[in-house]
Amino acid sequence: MRVFEVVVALLLGGAALAAVARRFGAPYPALVALAGAALALIPGLPTVVLDPELALALFVAPVLVDAAFDASPRDLRANWRQVASLALGAVALTIVVVALVVRWLVPDMPWGAGIALGAIVAPPDAAAATTVLKQLRPPHRLLVILEGESLFNDASALLVYRLAVGATLTGFVSGWSILPTLLVVTVGSVVLGLVLAPAMLAVSRRITDVATAVVVQFCSTFAVWMLAERLHLSGIITLVVFAMAASRRAAEVVPARIRVPSWAVWEVAVFVLNVLAFVLVGLQLKSIGARDTGPAGAGYAVVAATVCVAVIVARIAWVTLAAAYSRWRCRPRADGTPGRRDAMGLSPRAAAIVGWCGMRGTVTLAAALALPAGGGGGAAFPHRDLIVVTAFGVVLAPSCCRVSPCGRCSCVCASKTTVPSTARCSSPASRACARR
Repeated sequence: MRVFEVVVALLLGGAALAAVARRFGAPYPALVALAGAALALIPGLPTVVLDPELALALFVAPVLVDAAFDASPRDLRANWRQVASLALGAVALTIVVVALVVRWLVPDMPWGAGIALGAIVAPPDAAAATTVLKQLRPPHRLLVILEGESLFNDASALLVYRLAVGATLTGFVSGWSILPTLLVVTVGSVVLGLVLAPAMLAVSRRITDVATAVVVQFCSTFAVWMLAERLHLSGIITLVVFAMAASRRAAEVVPARIRVPSWAVWEVAVFVLNVLAFVLVGLQLKSIGARDTGPAGAGYAVVAATVCVAVIVARIAWVTLAAAYSRWRCRPRADGTPGRRDAMGLSPRAAAIVGWCGMRGTVTLAAALALPAGGGGGAAFPHRDLIVVTAFGVVLAPSCCRVSPCGRCSCVCASKTTVPSTARCSSPASRACARR
C-alpha cells in the first residue's frame, strides 16, 4: 500500500511539473528527471525493483507505437538518408566512443558491458528536443528528421544492446554469427510486423465500442512485442513496422469517434509511463546510494559526467562532419557546372541544431532498468549500479542544460523548400484522424 501511495503522489507531482514545463516552453522530461533525482534524497521511500524482462515491454512498446502512428512514411522516404545516417552512423559511433571511454575509466568492466552501456545511452529521444524546437518554428523537414531518427535509432541501439547483454552474461560471442543473426532478425521482424498489421486492422474493423477498442489496441501492442520476443526477433523493429503499416489504413478502417478518444488515452498512457520510468530509476538510485558511498559514489559521478560529455561530442561530431562531407561532395565543379545533389541537405546551422538535439529519454532508462539485477538466484549484470547511474546522468544533464544554439531557426536547412505548417495535423482531434 505504501508503494501505491508513493506512486499516486508522484504521478500528481509529474502532472504538476508537466504543467509548469508547458508554461515555460520546456520539455517536461527535464523537470521529471529532476524530480526523479530528488527521490534519491528523500528518506523513508521504499525500494522498488522492476522485473528486468518487463521493463522494455512496459515502457518502450507503447511509446514506440504511439510515435510510429504519428510518423509520415512519405516524409521519412523523402529524408531517408539523414534518418539512416543518424539511426545507424551516429548510434554506432556513440556506442564505440562510450565503450572506449568507460573501459578507460573502469578497466575491469567487460567489453560487453561497456558496449551495452554505449547502446543504452546511444538513442536520443526526439520528443524532448522537438518540444523545444517547435517553440522556434523550425522548418518541417528538421522535425521530420529528428522524429524519424527517434523511431529507428531505438531499433539499432537496442539490437546491439541485446547482443552485448547476451554476450556478457554467457561469456561467449561468435563474430562470424553476428552479421547473419542481425540480418535474420531484421528481415524477420519487418515481415512479422507487416503480417500482423492487417490482422489487427481486421479485428479493429469489427469493434464499435470505444473502451473495447482502446483495450484491444494496448493488448495488441504488447502481444506483438511478446510474439516477436518468443520468436527471438526484435520487438522494437516489429512494433515500428507494425504501427506504421497499420496507421496507413487506420483512417479507412477505424471510425473517427473511436480514433479521437483513443488518441487522448494513448497520450495519457505515454505520459504516465514516462513519469513512472523516472520514478523507478529515482527509487533505484536511492538504494544504489546506500550501497555505494564515499569513493565509489564519487567514481560513479565521474564516469557519468565523462560519458555524458562523450555522448554529446560524438553526436555533434558525426552530424557536423557528415553534413560537411556531403556539402563538399556536392560542390560546383571546376568548370562552373552544378555538382551532384546534396544527399544530407543540412546547412551548418541545421547540422548544429540536429547535433545538439540529442537528449535521451524513456528508452535509455528502460534499457538500464532491464539489466538483470541478480534476483531469483540469477547473476547480476556486471557493474549494473554504475550503468544505471550513468544512464540517468546522461538523461538528466542534457535535458536540463541544453538550449537551442540559435535564437532563430528560419532557413536552417540547405534546401529552401519547406513544408507549410498546414501540411501537418496540429490539433489533437486532427492528429487523431491519422491514428488508430
